[in-house]
Amino acid sequence: MHPFLNSDFHVRWSQLVPEAVAPDIGYALEVAKQNIEAICNQDPGTATFESTFVAFENAAELLNAGWGRLCHLDSVCDAPAQREAYGKMLPEVSDFYSSLSLNGRLWSMIKTVSESPEIHTLSPVQQRYVQETVADFRNSGADLPADQKKRVAEVEAELSKLTKEYSEHVLDSTNAWELVITDESKLAGLPESAIAGAAANARAKGHEAPAWRFTLQFPSMYPIMQHLHDDGIRRQVWEASSQVGAVGDFDNTALVWQILTLRQEKAAILGHKHFADLTLLRRMAKNGETAIGFVDDLHERIHPTFIAEHKQLAQYKAAKSGQPVRALEPWEVAYWAERQRKENYDFDEEVLRPYFPVDGVMAGMFEIASRLFGITIRQLETVYHAPGAANLLENDLPVEVWHPECSFYEIHDAKTTAHLGSFYADWHPRESKRGGAWMNSLHTGELGEPHLGIIIGNMSPPVDGKTALLTHSEVETIFHEFGHLLHGMLSQVEVKSLSGTNVPWDFVELPSQIMENFCWDRESLDLFARHHDSGEPIPEGLFVKMIAARNYLSASGFMRQLAFGKLDLELHSRLADFVGKDLDSVDREVLADYLAPLNTPTPSMMRRFNHLFSSPTGYAAGYYSYKWAEVLDADAFTRFQKEGVLNAETGEAFREHILSKGNSAAPDELYRRFMGRDPELEPLLVRAGLAEPSLA
Repeated sequence: MHPFLNSDFHVRWSQLVPEAVAPDIGYALEVAKQNIEAICNQDPGTATFESTFVAFENAAELLNAGWGRLCHLDSVCDAPAQREAYGKMLPEVSDFYSSLSLNGRLWSMIKTVSESPEIHTLSPVQQRYVQETVADFRNSGADLPADQKKRVAEVEAELSKLTKEYSEHVLDSTNAWELVITDESKLAGLPESAIAGAAANARAKGHEAPAWRFTLQFPSMYPIMQHLHDDGIRRQVWEASSQVGAVGDFDNTALVWQILTLRQEKAAILGHKHFADLTLLRRMAKNGETAIGFVDDLHERIHPTFIAEHKQLAQYKAAKSGQPVRALEPWEVAYWAERQRKENYDFDEEVLRPYFPVDGVMAGMFEIASRLFGITIRQLETVYHAPGAANLLENDLPVEVWHPECSFYEIHDAKTTAHLGSFYADWHPRESKRGGAWMNSLHTGELGEPHLGIIIGNMSPPVDGKTALLTHSEVETIFHEFGHLLHGMLSQVEVKSLSGTNVPWDFVELPSQIMENFCWDRESLDLFARHHDSGEPIPEGLFVKMIAARNYLSASGFMRQLAFGKLDLELHSRLADFVGKDLDSVDREVLADYLAPLNTPTPSMMRRFNHLFSSPTGYAAGYYSYKWAEVLDADAFTRFQKEGVLNAETGEAFREHILSKGNSAAPDELYRRFMGRDPELEPLLVRAGLAEPSLA
């Protein structure tokens, strides 16, 4: 029995225990190695696409499944024994994956078959798979001499180890801090939802009432920064948050430089000037220079408005507090911004919470997707068993989950009733779960078979058994991750490695970000924004205020994303200019025109930036992708606006040309198939209130 490798579509999570990691992953590794060896041992004269490329596609399928499940549990159910078991297997697994493109015998067979006449008889998608596979090998060092191949493999192994350590430091330092308040007067300004959540959190940790416990998990921390009147407590929370991954045993500073140095070394060995050029070679941007130019261009367009916003906010604070005008402190920005928003727009985002119960949001989101994309979605009954517990399930129902709060759904085609895919959803924070939100695939089905995916978040949790009520920004996050999920679940590509979200990373955010638009349109909002008690939609007056306030401090939010992208690209393309310097000084040097003019400098985000440093590549040299794809989504959504936001024909076209196609064709070609032209920048700036629409 190998529970991590069980072929059941519904995963038996309770059986995935630490003791099974070594035998299961070890066995899967051996199978994968044998499969690779079988490809290498062929007679080149009789080798075929099926015996080489298809065999390579399937060689590590068992390992991919088992390792994927373990990596997932590491993200959502961190525990000491599991962490140790994962860490012990990581070097061997990393070595296997990095060795594939450096295997001379395998590369020789791949190259030989790729040049055979048979390739010209394949379907266009199969030919693209051949081209992509050959490019993967070449870009990973297949043509390097033996000593350089060996060094690339060593670098990959070391990166896997260091990035795992980085991620654990972020999680552990986040969990190491708490703030327990026992004086209720200190809570002045906090919304009732935040107060109730903190009280429940304190009770769960054994604190006697009256007590309110706050953590550095975003749903707990951010209401303090946004609403709490007590400036000292806000400063305390900001300082704690800015020190995540920055002090003591959890300090990631050295790891950041080590990871950057290894990435640069890898790029140099592979013949590239820097890691950005290596990473972006086959993405839409093509190289680091183009990506930096894209970021700098947007920066120049919005910088004057960005500076004006911060000056105006400082003036507002001075007027309200009776103090001289001065630059704000970092722990003051969200607080005074929220006060001004309430005053200018008579709008408090907390007023929207009752209209966003998490189950209602999910149901309405499913209705929107069903109308647009011709699908049906239904929830299945689930059951939770503790790890290692006797699993009495004799069939697939109810579906087992890894935590009691997790739910499970099936997606079917509305016309054919075909089972397209299933997915797990897990929305609320826990100490054993890393922060942020993400989507991933657990199983990519063959053409015509269902896919299996996950969507994860860290949204406002339920309090005292009541339904969880979300902020509007949390609703956007759910829609965002669901967009990624649809990209995976609706994929119909005959080659699995070209399926779903396996696309260039500056294109992968298009399906996710286009879904966020439905959180702002009146027609689509009415399908899910319903009061959790009365069922009434958002009143028109409140909706008008919400829309009016949408672009409040828009340039500041825009610039924050550009700053992350800028620092990421500069560190990964000009590392030699920065090595040996203080990380915070580098941050301020690179972002001199990108950072808000605050009184106290903020420590670098790089020490806690999981997107960039918690995996060997991740979003490294690719964080600009969010803004790049925002250009695509804002432009693409103009077709929905023109033809009807819930127009089924428009949705069907988006499913046909984008969601179902994965990487079966170049992303710019897929975009042109949907829009009939190349993307335009103006719709993004107009949507953000940073440009006037053209009259053309």
